[in-house]
Amino acid sequence: MGTTASGRHMQPEEFTVQGMTGVDLSLHIAGPGSRSYAFIIDWHIRLLAGLAWLFLGLLAVGGGLSIPDGTGLWPRVLVFAPAIIGYLLYHPIVELLMHGQTPGKRLAGVRVVNREGGTPGAGAILIRNAFRMIDSLPMFYAVGLVCCLVSAQRVRIGDMAAGTLLVVNEPQTGSGIDVLARRAGAAGIDPAALDLVERLLERWEQLDPARRRELATALLQKIDAQQPPPADLSDAGLRTRLRQLAGTDSH
Repeated sequence: MGTTASGRHMQPEEFTVQGMTGVDLSLHIAGPGSRSYAFIIDWHIRLLAGLAWLFLGLLAVGGGLSIPDGTGLWPRVLVFAPAIIGYLLYHPIVELLMHGQTPGKRLAGVRVVNREGGTPGAGAILIRNAFRMIDSLPMFYAVGLVCCLVSAQRVRIGDMAAGTLLVVNEPQTGSGIDVLARRAGAAGIDPAALDLVERLLERWEQLDPARRRELATALLQKIDAQQPPPADLSDAGLRTRLRQLAGTDSH
C-alpha cells in the first residue's frame, strides 16, 4: 500500500480523493496496457489525418504527389505546416476539447483527471503533453513506459509534472466519471464535489442529524463560498439544497 504526499493511503492500482465530508472518491488507475492501447489508436488517427492533409494539399497545389519547381513559399507552408502542427499538437488540443479524453482514450475506456478527480485545466494538459518529449526518449516511449511500470500510480513524467492521472472511465450508472463530468459541468461544480453530494444524500437517513447537518453545511460552503447556507436552514432545507445541486427531485 502506497502513501500520497498528503499522507493518505491507497491501493497500488487505486487513487482515493479524500473528501472533506469523510466520503472518499475512489478512482481505478489505468495500467500501462490501457495507456499503450489508447496511444496506438491516437497515433494512427493523427498520422492518417496528417497524411490525408498532405495528399489533398499536394493535389491542390501541384496536381500530383509533389510540388512543382518554382512554387512559392506560402503554398508549401499551407501544405506542410498544418499536417506537422496537427500531428504535434493532437493530444493537447483533443484532450482540451474532449475534457481529458481523446478518441483513443475513449475506446480504451480511460480518462485524464487531476488530483481532485476532475477534468484538468488547460495549463495542466499543456504541461502533461509538453513532457512527451522526455517520456518518448530514447524511442517508443521507453522512459514513459518504465515510469508507468515502476510508479505506484502508473504515471509518466508528464503526469508527475502536471499533477494528473490516467484512470479507468467506469460507466457505472449515474456515477461514472464521464457522466459526473457532464452533470457537474451543467451544475457548474467540480465532479468530485458532485460525487460527494450524491454520496451524502445516499447516506442521509443513516447519519446522525447533527452530523449530517454539519457535513451538509460544510459541503455547501465549500461548493459556493459566496452564498453559504443560512445558519437557520432546516434539516429538510439543507437536503433540498443538496438535491438541487445533484439535479434530483426534492423527494
